[in-house]
Amino acid sequence: MTAITSVVDLSIDGDIAVITVDSPPVNALSADVRDGLDGSFKAIAANPAVKAVVLVCAGRTFIAGADISEFGKPAKGASLYDVQDAMENSPVPVVAAIHGTALGGGLEVALCAHYRVSDAKAKFGLPEVKLGLLPGAGGT
Repeated sequence: MTAITSVVDLSIDGDIAVITVDSPPVNALSADVRDGLDGSFKAIAANPAVKAVVLVCAGRTFIAGADISEFGKPAKGASLYDVQDAMENSPVPVVAAIHGTALGGGLEVALCAHYRVSDAKAKFGLPEVKLGLLPGAGGT
């Protein structure tokens, strides 16, 4: 297993890459998470041995959305659009393995995967629309 950032690991077992996000408490899309996802997809694209990718999250939930502690601060690191582009344009299929909640930006990340699987209790949503806001990363 290789630590891409302090909160994202990449492991390759045979021809399957597994990206693990572990950023308690809710795996919010912080700059470290975005950088880790972007770096992981770049490493995977450069590795011809990889035939598929599984994106998983540790803890009680998938990605629960934006890191609100970053609101109002200068942007740093990879943008969510960079992550989305890397996933959508991955040369190999990407599977999002979803548990807990996939909310806001987390659902938008899941939608960028080529395939999604979830446990029966997973919950999905774009709660920002109830506030009259469009999803921040273009999810519809």
